[in-house]
Amino acid sequence: MMTASQEAATKKSRRFSADFKTLGPAVALLILCLVGFLLNPAFISEGNITNLLTRSAFIGIIAVGATFVITAGGIDLSVGSMAAAIAGVMIIVMDGLVDTLGTGVLTVLTGCGLAILLGIGAGWINGALTTKGKIEAFIVTLGTMGIYRSLVTYFADGGTLSLDFEIRGTYRPVYYEGFLGLPFPVWVFIAVAICGWLLLNRTAFGRYCTAIGSNEAVARYSAIKVDRIKTMTYIIQGLCVSFATIIYVPRLGSASATTGVLWELEAIAAVIIGGTVLKGGYGRIGGTILGALILTTIGNILNFTDMISNYLNGTMQGLIIIVAVLLQRSDWTFGKKKDA
Repeated sequence: MMTASQEAATKKSRRFSADFKTLGPAVALLILCLVGFLLNPAFISEGNITNLLTRSAFIGIIAVGATFVITAGGIDLSVGSMAAAIAGVMIIVMDGLVDTLGTGVLTVLTGCGLAILLGIGAGWINGALTTKGKIEAFIVTLGTMGIYRSLVTYFADGGTLSLDFEIRGTYRPVYYEGFLGLPFPVWVFIAVAICGWLLLNRTAFGRYCTAIGSNEAVARYSAIKVDRIKTMTYIIQGLCVSFATIIYVPRLGSASATTGVLWELEAIAAVIIGGTVLKGGYGRIGGTILGALILTTIGNILNFTDMISNYLNGTMQGLIIIVAVLLQRSDWTFGKKKDA
């Protein structure tokens, strides 16, 4: 039995821990921004901030979908390869429609609609194989990662698929123009983040995701349709990949085997940095958004300084994931192991 003072101390410790998890990513982002400004005042220029937010949008949108998958106790390693395959098919179809639909908006909309269908389909495949096939999500998505990457390599015959120049002229504003001072990719990111937050925090679906991630067996006994919910999380992930791909294609107007490389690492890193627990049972969309901004800011700062090569960006992201997961361990608090 704990005394009243021990119970009070325990509650205070829990409140502090929760506050630290919530505020930690925000504080880290502020510190990074300060470091960026001190290294180079141009860091806070309008052009750099706009570029930072736009680049954050791609990973941020995918990471919102990853938050649902991880909260429900899953993992998806295929998102980068999925994006590459979707981009490749989009380009092939849009180029093929030039003779019939021309190079206008209708062709672009057809390509975007196809991208959404492909994303939903790819997500459903990952989810169905995981739930109905009873295969570990790590194995399923590792396999589909290889499949999607090889498909885009096959489509491009080992080279690069390029979008028709005139179609790119029609499609280009999706990435390079904006509204009220913000580029369109940032607005898409905001919309996806708001929808994701509402879905996770204000609906039964979000509560089911948390319950399944906490204890799948108990969730089944509670009459939650576990397989259906878990499959839906992968479909949401695929849909988010589609949105990210749609706003990414007009940036380069091409797709190859290197498109989307390490996007899965960045998405998972953004989710974990934001406070979502890797083993499932707890997710934070707001934290995921901050995590995506933190990763992009780190890359941006590396471009401003010669202290660390920007080629080590992947190394930094990998270290961040390891440290973030270590800090999430329930038996460690600020580097000191709790007493048994």
